[in-house]
Amino acid sequence: MQYKIPRGTFDILPSESHRWQKVISTFRETALSFGYEEIVTPIFEQVELFERSSGESSDIIQKEMYRFQDKKERWLALRPEGTAPVVRSYLENHMEAGARINKLYYIGPMFRYDRPQAGRYRQFYQYGAECIGSHHPFYDAEIISLQTTFLNRLGLKDIKLEINSVGCPNCSKDYDKALIDYFSPHIEELCPDCQNRLKTKPRRLLDCKVPHCKSIAGKAPSMLDYLDAECRKHFEQVQDYLKLMNIPYDINPRIVRGLDYYTHTAFEFLNPALGAQNAISGGGRYDGLFNQIGGKDIPAVGIAGGFERLLLSLETEMIDLGGKAKPDAYLVLVGEEARKKGTKLLADMRQSGFSVIYDPEKESFKAQLKAADNQSARYALIIGEDEIARGIVTVKNLQTGEQQEIDADEVSELV
Repeated sequence: MQYKIPRGTFDILPSESHRWQKVISTFRETALSFGYEEIVTPIFEQVELFERSSGESSDIIQKEMYRFQDKKERWLALRPEGTAPVVRSYLENHMEAGARINKLYYIGPMFRYDRPQAGRYRQFYQYGAECIGSHHPFYDAEIISLQTTFLNRLGLKDIKLEINSVGCPNCSKDYDKALIDYFSPHIEELCPDCQNRLKTKPRRLLDCKVPHCKSIAGKAPSMLDYLDAECRKHFEQVQDYLKLMNIPYDINPRIVRGLDYYTHTAFEFLNPALGAQNAISGGGRYDGLFNQIGGKDIPAVGIAGGFERLLLSLETEMIDLGGKAKPDAYLVLVGEEARKKGTKLLADMRQSGFSVIYDPEKESFKAQLKAADNQSARYALIIGEDEIARGIVTVKNLQTGEQQEIDADEVSELV
């Protein structure tokens, strides 16, 4: 039997892994430069954590979550997103007892049973950042700035930022009523999902991708017309900070969040070149989530994005992330004594942190030198009978072709 990879998953092969390493290291470096620290949570959690944080009527819970029972018949789920596990860990480990504000980031695989398409998989890799502990609009802008800086460091140009305010529980009640009044006369024209959403989370109708539903939603009321004074002030202050940070944006009142714990700022980073599924990251403020999963009221704002669509964006803009790492040196050893001495040199240099390659199955001088070129090594370290007799190593610079002889004990200083 020939085994095949499960549908909706993919292998990261050596020819591609350096590109993943580059975007991951760039995000990690960017997060650290903003004062965010890494948090790592389990790949699976109690099902109830996601049911309470995502809402039992959401698509994630209804259709997409991977559930299973363990040997004690407890229901667990592979994590479909990263925020709820971070919040659970924050509460369980009493992180509020330390710093007033906790700035955390995470990187790792998530799982959703979804229809595979370009940039969307059933196992996907997500990065995210959460700022926990402050209502201040500065942090809404800062987390947007973190993502902007990350994308800039990768060299992306054709990215668009859209922002909105989803208000608070007080003013969103009036907005939900206005949406119900607007969409109800069209209920027979809506897709089955939107018909259900009208009864449960009417704001989700604004996010439907079905063309006819999208057309009807085009003239729906705007949340911005229903903001109370406090929410309006918060949104204006976020915009002021974005302007001070020199971050361009557009206001899009159609950006919505279907769950009650989302408040105030919502935003998305888009790459129009990706087509209909053009969101590469998104986030917002979720001041009500901690209370909903068993904690006290703790304000927070966060962002999350998928590496897959990010890499598609880099390909679209033809941004070179560099090639695979090149070894510092390749050992060219001719003769049994050279192999003995070279093997010790190989171990010593690797122990000192150098990348050195050697292939004992290539015996001829010519074959080894060709392999050194193929590996794109910086230097060939040549040891033969003459070098053994004189206690030296011939060092050939494979970029310039220049050669020099140095004492065997001083090789590491040159390389």
